[in-house]
Amino acid sequence: MASRSPPVPRPDRAGPQADGFARVLIVDDSVVARAVIARLIDASDRFSVVGAVGTAQAALEFLGRATVEFILLDIEMPGVDGLTALPDLIAAGQGAKVLIVSSSADDGAAASVQALALGAAETLIKPSAGALSGRFGAALVGKLERLCEHPALMPPAIVVRPPAAAPAPVPSAQPMPRPAPTTHRTRAASDDYDIVAIGASTGGIHALSQVFRELPVGFRLPIVITQHLPASFMPYFAAQIALLAGRPCDVATDRLRVRPGRIIVAPGDAHLKCVALGEDGAAFRLTHELAASGCMPSVDPMLASIAEVYGARMIAIILSGMGRDGAEGARRVRDRGGCVIAQDQKSSVVWGMPGAVAAAGVADAVLPPDAIGRLIATRRRP
Repeated sequence: MASRSPPVPRPDRAGPQADGFARVLIVDDSVVARAVIARLIDASDRFSVVGAVGTAQAALEFLGRATVEFILLDIEMPGVDGLTALPDLIAAGQGAKVLIVSSSADDGAAASVQALALGAAETLIKPSAGALSGRFGAALVGKLERLCEHPALMPPAIVVRPPAAAPAPVPSAQPMPRPAPTTHRTRAASDDYDIVAIGASTGGIHALSQVFRELPVGFRLPIVITQHLPASFMPYFAAQIALLAGRPCDVATDRLRVRPGRIIVAPGDAHLKCVALGEDGAAFRLTHELAASGCMPSVDPMLASIAEVYGARMIAIILSGMGRDGAEGARRVRDRGGCVIAQDQKSSVVWGMPGAVAAAGVADAVLPPDAIGRLIATRRRP
């Protein structure tokens, strides 16, 4: 069977997937790596390499005349390195998802977490030239397949935006259509909340950076995060979050107390479950049971347990991520009177988790991350 030749990019920026394949641009200074990776991708039945360049500048020039769905980006390159070029490539890609493929992107590496915070959709360690086949090829194509999203199968995005003339920094949100409240739902009299719980997966670290950018220095509510990451990533993830948020961030340990002004992140190998300590506040227990979502850690038990302790005085945020983890927990938050916000589809790398919450009708509003941050800062419901 004849191999497919990559189509020559056209200046008219033809629409994505015009030939039935998701288009891929490879950015790697190694000629060997570019050739082998292109062959691995072109052997699939879903992706086509339409460009392979050796520098970030060449990638920007390519993206000026062609549209792609994916950019495979090395970190260590001559001239401008991949991390430095990443924000510009994301902007030039106009929606293209960036997968970091680099020998510097091993699990737990600071470069991997930094890349995810800057907006990369995923990371994959690139082995030596002699090992660029077999397992690596299957892992690469597998990650690209998981990042593919079919908008026609997703519920419509409902984005709550401020009126054009409204000077308020937070959008005035029209409540989303949703099922009638259960008999257990009670609305907090002041609409204030005492804790912020955030669930995220693919694309979530970049969204978190945008949320934290909007929080004032004096914001003191405890923030709890379950982000789907391996355990080896967590020390670097917590350090990155502390830097982004300008406040202490701890990887949760068993019986860790909930304290004002601090951020707690779930470890990569346990669920976070909130427990009440009577008049002395609350703490988190680490558990390891199988979650319905199959995720470890899972957003669902975190949200459900916080809802049991804080009731109407909590806000739950579901950011970009694959799958449905968080949808059941968000329903429990709503049933207990809490507030639920989902990230909008346009700003999400993958609108799986927030899309599932929106489709279930349990979100109070669907917003981009910066608007979510401004809303959190007000301690008010939309």
